[in-house]
Amino acid sequence: MKFTLSWLKDHLETDASVEAITEALTDLGLEVEGVENPAAKLRGFVIGKVVAAEKHPEADRLKVCRVALPQGETQIICGAPNARAGITVVVAQPGIYVPGIDTTIGVGKIRGIESHGMMASERELELSEEHDGIIELPSGEVGEEFADWLAANDPAKVDPVIEIAITPNRPDALAVRGVARDLAARGLGKLKPAPEAEVQGSFDSPVQVTIEDAAKDGCPVFYGRLIRGVKNGPSPQWLQDRLRAIGLRPISFLVDVTNFFAYDRARPLHVFDAGKIAGGLTIARASGGEELLALDEKTYAMPEGAVIFRDEAGVQSIGGIMGGEATSVTEETVDVLVESAWFDPVQIAHAGRALKINSDARYRFERGVDPAWTEAGLDAAVRMILDHAGGEASHLIAAGQAPDHARSYALNPARVVSLVGMEIPEAQQRATLEALGFVLDGDMAAVPSWRPDVQGPADLVEEVARIASLSGLEPQPLPREPGVPAPVLTQVQIRATTARRTAASLGYDECVTYSFTDRATAELFGGGTDATRLQNPISADLSHMRPSLLGNLLRAAARNQARGQADLALFEASDVFAGAEPGEQRFEVAGLLTGRSGPRDIHGASRPVDLYDVKADAEALLAALGAPAKLQILRGAEGWWHPGRHGKLCLGPKKVLGVFGELHPRVLEALEVKGPAVAFTLWPEEVPLPRSTGAARPALAISDLQAVERDFAFVLDAGVEAQVAVNAALGADKALISGVRVFDQFQGGSLGEGKKSLALAVRLEPKEATLTEKEIEAVGAKIVEKVEKATGGVLRR
Repeated sequence: MKFTLSWLKDHLETDASVEAITEALTDLGLEVEGVENPAAKLRGFVIGKVVAAEKHPEADRLKVCRVALPQGETQIICGAPNARAGITVVVAQPGIYVPGIDTTIGVGKIRGIESHGMMASERELELSEEHDGIIELPSGEVGEEFADWLAANDPAKVDPVIEIAITPNRPDALAVRGVARDLAARGLGKLKPAPEAEVQGSFDSPVQVTIEDAAKDGCPVFYGRLIRGVKNGPSPQWLQDRLRAIGLRPISFLVDVTNFFAYDRARPLHVFDAGKIAGGLTIARASGGEELLALDEKTYAMPEGAVIFRDEAGVQSIGGIMGGEATSVTEETVDVLVESAWFDPVQIAHAGRALKINSDARYRFERGVDPAWTEAGLDAAVRMILDHAGGEASHLIAAGQAPDHARSYALNPARVVSLVGMEIPEAQQRATLEALGFVLDGDMAAVPSWRPDVQGPADLVEEVARIASLSGLEPQPLPREPGVPAPVLTQVQIRATTARRTAASLGYDECVTYSFTDRATAELFGGGTDATRLQNPISADLSHMRPSLLGNLLRAAARNQARGQADLALFEASDVFAGAEPGEQRFEVAGLLTGRSGPRDIHGASRPVDLYDVKADAEALLAALGAPAKLQILRGAEGWWHPGRHGKLCLGPKKVLGVFGELHPRVLEALEVKGPAVAFTLWPEEVPLPRSTGAARPALAISDLQAVERDFAFVLDAGVEAQVAVNAALGADKALISGVRVFDQFQGGSLGEGKKSLALAVRLEPKEATLTEKEIEAVGAKIVEKVEKATGGVLRR
């Protein structure tokens, strides 16, 4: 939305500067996008006087002029037909930029004679399209700034242009008067009374207008007047200047009038050439497919249901969007029909989008035009036409009935504090609303017809706060209870975050997959029953709730392998579903490794991933979740794990925290995953909660006494698990033994068939005194006794 400062002052009595006005507009919610000051472009151009003008010896159309300037006379070559001695001109001296020709003036030679500047035309200074000759000023002192002369003698030429952004909820601000009303309410001036235009018709219009019943919801009311004896032609200079300043091209007076009121009062109008209308006009619904050559010289096919104006010859206008070329006004137009109607915003938007027409009329109607000014807007335009183009007006043509938009809402002054947080006196609130056009009756505020966006009491508060300026809002702390607030995250949420961070730090990439999967995949992991089947799946491949995260992770791995990415480390942390009832879901963390441990190189560091990789990662995740360090590893996991290459991480036979190992070959084959593929599944909810709920950590207990390590090798049956021996050694003296690890295993050879040698490193950490050799031997004896009893093996001598 653009307007000039002088245009604004037609509605607002103010002495405020452009800077104060633009600052206030942005603060009011009408954000200023730019200010164009023509005077700024004219700085440097000075007034000169042509002392003499002689014909150029080498060119018939050029003249060598001597021009008086402040520093004395200078020589300028000029080709304008009106260049002559005695006239007062505008001079661009060397070094001055001329906007109309995008050139900086310099000293040059024209046909062998030097020229020290240029005498400018109006088009070269972007003042108008006039370029038949240089500017001739009726007055002016030599050396005076041309911008200052224009400000004093022709201010419209240097009128600042302000451009503001309009939000869709403020159609009233698409009128210069609406902008002036906001500024007046802010206190930057006084809103001038709106002039009332009176038109007395003297005859009945030969062109009548009717609205079909089917179109009354789209165009409920129409007003019009026929004016005969009009003399169309160029608009008055003031009107041309205003339209040109905001980027509109003056066309003819009758067209310019409609453009003027579209911006001045946000009232779109249309003027038909009455002599080109066949019979009367009917406002109807388009059947679909009717064609119209519009004013933009394009032919449009009407969408079904669009509101149209038609006569006996066919469609003549698209209601509220654009008129037709066939009934447009020209310089030969004598009789005109001026139309002012109100159109439903939603229907205008639908029709405009279907036709892909963006016009000023559509832009305003689809946001909401003041219905109460429909007839008054018509008479204002008719009065202007009569005053400037002559003619005689008919009696009012009226069809339909204007929609009733009257509504009132209760004003509660205290809500400004609760909704906005500002203390505004009640008297100021009421004065603000009255300045904006609201009519107050006790505690009820009647909404003006030009504010369709006000739809409730909260909007009254918004208007009061907006005018008072939200920049004055002081931040206030939210009320809070004394003391430290309780944590809001549950243990499951905290552990989910911890698991994601830990898995990512171990080198895994997080996947986020659907909670659904196909039936075949679900059946591989113990699901796929009717209890988890979706009644309305988004696709056939997503028919069941997933019973495990591993199915979707394996499918993701298969897609990556098909694209040449074989070495993968993927994880997901989310819910899985055993049924459809509450409590039949649980939070799960799953990880998957495929391919090799790293890129192949000459040092042989790369190897296929194995179950010990995922075992280490699973134990690291459980440690981060707070699981005890001493876990049992048992067999007997579900059927999708390899029967001999997996382990359950347990706190006793019934407390399973997770599973790790290789996946069953039939699962990999079914999901088209190339091995090796190892994985882990953890259930953070099964990890026991810490005994202490405080945030403080326990004291760090570190012994400064020398630790001792002793190695033991046992000959065992080949089927005995190493973990049994490790757990037995740990139980020999729980206070003194801090760790046991397997460092060697040997099978076959001199041991005989079915036997193996297992070497354990046991670390002893004293707490009170350095261990003596006797005490070390006593603990060693206990370790041997415990391991031999638990495994049936013997100490290797």
